[in-house]
Amino acid sequence: MSNKAIVKTVADFIEKNGLLDKDGRYLVGLSGGADSVALLLILKELDYHVEAVHCHFHLRGAESDRDEAFCVSLCRKNKVELHRVHFDTMEYASLHKVSIEMAARDLRYRYFAQLKRDMQANAICVAHHQDDSVETVLMNLIRGTGVKGLAGISPVHGDIIRPLLCISRKDIEEFLLERKQEFVTDSTNLVADAVRNKIRLEVIPLLRQINPSVSQSIAQTALWMNEASRVLDVSLSAMRQTVVSYSDRSPDAVIVDIPALKAQVSPESVLYDILKDFGFSSHQVQQVYSCMGACSGTEFHSPSHQLVIDRGKILVEPVEKELPPTRIIPEEGTYVFGASLKFKLSLMDRNETFQISRAKDCVHLDAAEVRFPLAVRRIKEGDRFHPFGMNGSKLISDYLTDRKLSLFDKRRQLVVVNANDEVLWLVNERIDHKFRIKDNTKKILSIRFSRQRSL
Repeated sequence: MSNKAIVKTVADFIEKNGLLDKDGRYLVGLSGGADSVALLLILKELDYHVEAVHCHFHLRGAESDRDEAFCVSLCRKNKVELHRVHFDTMEYASLHKVSIEMAARDLRYRYFAQLKRDMQANAICVAHHQDDSVETVLMNLIRGTGVKGLAGISPVHGDIIRPLLCISRKDIEEFLLERKQEFVTDSTNLVADAVRNKIRLEVIPLLRQINPSVSQSIAQTALWMNEASRVLDVSLSAMRQTVVSYSDRSPDAVIVDIPALKAQVSPESVLYDILKDFGFSSHQVQQVYSCMGACSGTEFHSPSHQLVIDRGKILVEPVEKELPPTRIIPEEGTYVFGASLKFKLSLMDRNETFQISRAKDCVHLDAAEVRFPLAVRRIKEGDRFHPFGMNGSKLISDYLTDRKLSLFDKRRQLVVVNANDEVLWLVNERIDHKFRIKDNTKKILSIRFSRQRSL
């Protein structure tokens, strides 16, 4: 394509996808390579307000210094403001225990986001092109993927915009050659060591022997899959609403109704769409799906969440921070258990205006029956109490099962016990009958439970 045709192709792609606004202000990631140089020049030619950003990662010695000097010269020549930043990438990778490639990516995009906020820019433009999207599709196929993986690289992802996905690397090189515009080359891209480079330098050339237009064919397929993905998202969103509910006891918990899930057209796809947001892999989702008919209590964990299959439901909650085993309460006062749970104990005389609390989070006990020190702890196997208003004692585990509490709710259930380890209060549930307020009660122990907002 000629320079004029390439610029028009990009302009049409921007307009079709609503990527940029003529009144907007945009940052362009500029490495000095052919792709980013072409992106900067094309957007400038299309009269968009752009400013360049160059990151020096201190990974390639003199070659990195050369890249920075080139970007300074290019921006000066084209009257484009350039923002520069230097990173100790090796130190960051070591500190965060990530690969050099991941460290550079994290540093780059964090700085882009920060600069965008500081400058109040509309978005950040990066130079991914058609061949990058093709490579991404092939990488995803090799690793195993769904519809979204076959869609390749999206033109918009949050604040990141990719205006060059409509043209190939060959188009970019022809554009720069016709303009006699120089660019720099990262020598690490010429070595077939990383997976993407192996696909670029070895796999795609082999595929071109079968079909010379293979890149265009895969790119077109990716565009169709991107449209299909948008349709699928709308459908999945509607199906999610019919199977997902939320717990009153734990606001962060998600409940998936298994019979409602099985009634969907593609239950496993719906389940994956729900669980991927909580860090569960596709392999884990397959395992969860295959276990849905198993006995209650089957558990799975992601880095951030825990999941259990429980009586026809799938329960998902954030991984709970560890609580200390016990909080001793030597006397009346206010006590914090863990990071956010608070118990306030106070003694009062009974008078004519006194009324027994009906609230779940506040109880009144006969102080004469209570022996300090008290303690707050999680329930343990064998705990029993005599629920107020009921006949006889009962295992707390049985009581909670009768109340239809989930496995997670049971695990985090707290009790207040006295010096003899007798249960005074199953917190937010019921007091023990022995410690109730009686007709002859003169002094009252009030216990109020609350959850403090995390800072």
